[in-house]
Amino acid sequence: MKIRPLHDRVIIKRLEEERTSPGGIVIPDSATEKPIKGKVVAVGKGKILESGEVRALDVKVGDNILFGKYSGTEVKVDGEELLVMREEDVMAVIEK
Repeated sequence: MKIRPLHDRVIIKRLEEERTSPGGIVIPDSATEKPIKGKVVAVGKGKILESGEVRALDVKVGDNILFGKYSGTEVKVDGEELLVMREEDVMAVIEK
């Protein structure tokens, strides 16, 4: 895949949510919500500040992140569904 986000944007691939509840009940696709976890697949160069300097992004390729349920714009590239959003829409990086 050849896609490069501009400025302070990141490209995210949603991570699949568990299809079973803690009690072992299988949840059907129609009842599941879109996941709010994802993996960063590409990042832009950084945010351009008022002074003209470029501030590098805090997230990097490979980070697992949390984002808002309605954040970003869904795009399809090479048959793969991705999200494009600004770094400020990322709420947290999941560290292992």
